[in-house]
Amino acid sequence: MIERHTKILEALAKQPRIEVVVLAAMLGVSQVTIRKDLNYLQDQGFIKREHGFASLDSVDGVGKRLAFHYGVKHRIAQEAAKTVEDGETVMIESGSCCALLAEELTTTKRDITIITNSVFLANHVRYAPFGKIILLGGYYQSDSQVLVGSITRKCAEIFSSDKFFIGADGFNEKLGFTGKDHHRAQTVRALAEQASQVIVLTESDKFLTSGVVGLMDSAEVAEVYTDDKIPQEKEAFLRQRNVAIHKVLSDAA
Repeated sequence: MIERHTKILEALAKQPRIEVVVLAAMLGVSQVTIRKDLNYLQDQGFIKREHGFASLDSVDGVGKRLAFHYGVKHRIAQEAAKTVEDGETVMIESGSCCALLAEELTTTKRDITIITNSVFLANHVRYAPFGKIILLGGYYQSDSQVLVGSITRKCAEIFSSDKFFIGADGFNEKLGFTGKDHHRAQTVRALAEQASQVIVLTESDKFLTSGVVGLMDSAEVAEVYTDDKIPQEKEAFLRQRNVAIHKVLSDAA
């Protein structure tokens, strides 16, 4: 994705429906160029094109979440991708940063295999030049476009991976990293059993939300990739538990 695409997403995150002519003037390019950009972003699931407009209003929940704070999410994904070598097999769960990590890996690494329960992720990288996707079966949750449940957990048992990348909806010191859905949490924990280390990718604002369902205890997490606005007390708590913290620049930097 080029810088202009990022600027379009950042503009739509602030104003969810913008005219093509306004975007063209804002970015100093022709309307033809903007339309090509919008076609690409629509194919990727970020936006919806309307007559003369680009919009986030009608995009599914996952695609809309990807557009918000896209810049920092992309930087988190790029940093995390540095830990993966050509030819490696990794497990990646759902989440905005995780989808962007999959995109980064399948466009910059050779012979990558991704094991995932995220239908959105698999669809998001379907045109990527490199990489194989193994999509686990299970019960389909349409709102988050993930597969969960006993079938997913059973499928995971035949695989193993050094790294398992997950997202999070929140964090608190008692539960660790948290989610919103019990079935997803069960699935994440089952997948984690098949990996040598669990790595969390999440923006710093998730540390301001407590969450309701325990996803992964802090002691079970090896590394966290986030941005430099992570609350100091949360960072200190994690470091005391030997969790490595990697920070990228926030959007405000």
